[in-house]
Amino acid sequence: MGSFEIISIFLLVLLFPSFHPKGGASASAEEAAALLKWKARCQNQNNSLLTSWNLQSINASNSSNLPCTWAGISCINGSVNRLNLSAWGIKGSLYDFPFLSLPNLEYLDLSLNQFFGSIPHQIGNLSKLIYLDFSVNELSQEIPPEICNLRNLIHLALVRNQLSGPIPPEIGTMYYIVDIYLEFNNLTGSIPASFGNLNRLVNLYLFQNHLSGLIPHAIGNLISLQSLDLSQNYLTGSIPESLGNLTNLIHLYLFDNRLSGSIPKNLGDLKFLTHMELGENQLSGSIPVSIGNLSNLEKLYLLKNQFSGTIPQELGNLKKLLVLELDQNQLSGPLPEQLCQNGTLQNITVSENMLTGPIPGSLKNCSSLIRTRFNGNQFHGNLSEMFGIYPFLDFIDLSNNEFYGELSSSWGKCKILRTLMVAKNNITGGIPPELGNLTQLHTLDLSSNFLSGEIPRAVGKLASMLELDLHDNQLTGSIPQELGALTGLLYLDLSTNSFNGSFPEHLGDLRNLFHMNLSNNVLSQKIAFQIGKLTQLSELDLSRNFFTGEIPSEFQSLQSLGTLDLSHNNLSGLIPKALTKLPGSLHINISFNNLEGPIPSGGAFVNLTIEEVQGNKGLCGNISGLQACESSPLIKKHVKNKGKKKLVLTILSPLLGSFVLLCAFLGGLRLHEQWRKSSGTEDIDMSKVNLFSICTYDGKAVYKEIVMATEEFSDIFCIGKGGYGSVYKAQLPSGDVVAVKRLHNMPEMASHKNLLNEIRALTEIKHRNIVKLFGFCSNSQHSFLVYEYLERGSLAKIFSIEEEAKELDWRKRLKIIRGIAHALSYMHHDCSPAIVHRDISSNNILLDPEYEAHISDFGTSKFLKNDSSNWSSLAGTYGYVAPEYAYTMKVTEKCDVYSFGVLTMEVMKGKHPGDLIAYLMSSSPEEIELKDLLDQRLLYPNEEIENILAFVLKLARACLHVDPQSRPTMLFISRLLSTGASSV
Repeated sequence: MGSFEIISIFLLVLLFPSFHPKGGASASAEEAAALLKWKARCQNQNNSLLTSWNLQSINASNSSNLPCTWAGISCINGSVNRLNLSAWGIKGSLYDFPFLSLPNLEYLDLSLNQFFGSIPHQIGNLSKLIYLDFSVNELSQEIPPEICNLRNLIHLALVRNQLSGPIPPEIGTMYYIVDIYLEFNNLTGSIPASFGNLNRLVNLYLFQNHLSGLIPHAIGNLISLQSLDLSQNYLTGSIPESLGNLTNLIHLYLFDNRLSGSIPKNLGDLKFLTHMELGENQLSGSIPVSIGNLSNLEKLYLLKNQFSGTIPQELGNLKKLLVLELDQNQLSGPLPEQLCQNGTLQNITVSENMLTGPIPGSLKNCSSLIRTRFNGNQFHGNLSEMFGIYPFLDFIDLSNNEFYGELSSSWGKCKILRTLMVAKNNITGGIPPELGNLTQLHTLDLSSNFLSGEIPRAVGKLASMLELDLHDNQLTGSIPQELGALTGLLYLDLSTNSFNGSFPEHLGDLRNLFHMNLSNNVLSQKIAFQIGKLTQLSELDLSRNFFTGEIPSEFQSLQSLGTLDLSHNNLSGLIPKALTKLPGSLHINISFNNLEGPIPSGGAFVNLTIEEVQGNKGLCGNISGLQACESSPLIKKHVKNKGKKKLVLTILSPLLGSFVLLCAFLGGLRLHEQWRKSSGTEDIDMSKVNLFSICTYDGKAVYKEIVMATEEFSDIFCIGKGGYGSVYKAQLPSGDVVAVKRLHNMPEMASHKNLLNEIRALTEIKHRNIVKLFGFCSNSQHSFLVYEYLERGSLAKIFSIEEEAKELDWRKRLKIIRGIAHALSYMHHDCSPAIVHRDISSNNILLDPEYEAHISDFGTSKFLKNDSSNWSSLAGTYGYVAPEYAYTMKVTEKCDVYSFGVLTMEVMKGKHPGDLIAYLMSSSPEEIELKDLLDQRLLYPNEEIENILAFVLKLARACLHVDPQSRPTMLFISRLLSTGASSV
């Protein structure tokens, strides 16, 4: 306690020696003294907002108003009845809070601070309390049962703390309670049945905890309830039919649990319901016809369950429906005929089911559509007759169906369409030139159809195009030079067609291209030297054509290249020595050409196999199965290779042994779990083992499915390249779409510390903003990690393309910042031991279709040990690494906090802030102009968002503090962003 506070309290005792609770001035003095004592215990008692709490004007005439003039305090009859210190930045505990000295307190709000420790049992003494809010702090341990003594309480909010243990069953005695908010904690155990006694309860939010067991039948007694959110827990059993009694319910959120059984039919009686979200459970049976009675329903989410049967026609009665998500179930039959009869439907996703029939006519005229997914079904019919003109349509995926007919020119009238995917159907005819009118189109995938004719030159007008996939069709003619105008293009696949002519020189203008596949065509003549301009290229496949002449030495400029396939052409001459400058990790195939002379030594040529050079009669070199060059004595080559193999085996054997033990341990845990669940039976039903288990006995089947889905890791499916492997998109027989990171060199990579880090980190953590690792498969031919597939790619890639960056408006960018903060908070504060990523950068932030951010690439992550100094070699991306880490090599959570600060500025600026960091840290807050730190490609934000961005900028500035101890924790940042920026 500070000396000033001690003197202040001593003065109070001298002036008012008799403290009587009802005695006016003496009561005020007692309350003032108690509050000053608590202030003195706070770690930052000099907080500017607390400076008004002092005794500078104390005298007998105004002593009765002593605490009532202080900031955050209101009084009735000279006694404190209201204390609101929300978002004051106070750091301390509640152990010394004057619960016994504020007998008339009715309103207590300490939210958005840094209070830690437990909630004291003395809180039960505030008998007149009506409003209590401790949200967004760092409170831990159990909720004390004494809190249930607050029988007058109407509002209880303990959101976003670290509270654990069960919800006190005595909560059912708080008969006047209207709002209960306990979400974002670590609460365990079951939901108390005593909730059923609270017939005044309007809002019950328990989501994102660790609650388990059944949903109590007694919840159905809450006749006043309007919002019920039990999502993101571990609840099991069926949905109680008693929920059908909640006739005032507006919002019902039960998603992301383990609920089973069918949907109770009487939920169709909830006439006021606007949101029903039951996705990501294990619900089964048919969708009740009664849901069609929910006349006010706006959003219906039933995705990722096991629903079967047909979709009720009665869903067409939902005239206010905005969103319908039924994807990833086992639904069959046609879509309801009257969907969107009222012209309000905006989002319909029914992908990955077994639906049949044509698209109903009501959807053809549904001009309100924004986002649609019909892919992965058995829809059929003439495509040109089933879809109309959609002025607001942003995304449509019709892939993997049985549509036939031609592409309609009407697609060219969907002016703001960004994604059009019609792959793997039976579409014939040509590509309509009218598609050139889609100036905002980012992705056009017409692959695996029967399209014919030439690529229309109007495609060159698609200035926003990022991905063009026309592979596996019957297209002819030359590749139009207008494609060179698509300067933002990242992905180009024209393989398996009948294109002729020479290598298109104009493709050298596609400077951002990272994937080009022109294989399996009839292209001829020399490979143009302009190929050397594509410095971002990661995958290049020119195989199975008729290219002649020498391999251009300009290939040496392609320093980002991971795969180069020139096989099955008519290339001749020597292999340029300049190609040894290409990355050593490059996978190169030059087989079946007319090449001659020695294989160059070094670089990408070190690991060549006979399969990658065969079919060239004139080549020689130190490759088993290939003739030796005359200048290289055979005996010398044999001894050298033998010695190299021995050295490699000596180094790798113990490391591979460690990796095998890791897999055996993880697999053993899984096997033990299956044995336990088999209730004593000796044989385990392996068909019930999770599809993507780590090193389990069903790995062989999974392995085969992935190899088949990627066509033996064909470049057609390659979507990028990581630090030690190429990433492929794979659609499995189950309907799951996954990303597969195939390791380049298993004997080396299986022993690599980075790989073990990534497997360990991602199998031990689960968070919506962290990329999910589904499993790991390995054999002598292939080894790969299996992740969730995130189609939008990295934040860095998006910012590098102007049109894509413009699509990230301020609301989406704030959502991205929040998501990253939540993930880092989870890693630092909810994982044991804590995990530090060490490479937070825009390259390692992936976005899903809803622009939700996911942290990826955990190869450099580090588990912090309490008994260790946590020294480490330098890791991370230049420009994001905390300064103290760069020169001390000591790893702490504050390294990630600094990187988060840089990344936050990058999200606001649209590019790496560079020198702006120094400007931000050297300038006083009043000197900083927000407009100088914002992405000029977006319109300046409105006043509401401008204020939030200024708030976020202050947080970023705090994260970049040169002293790591002065940086806030990610937990504190996450909570502030959840409240301060949650409205956008």
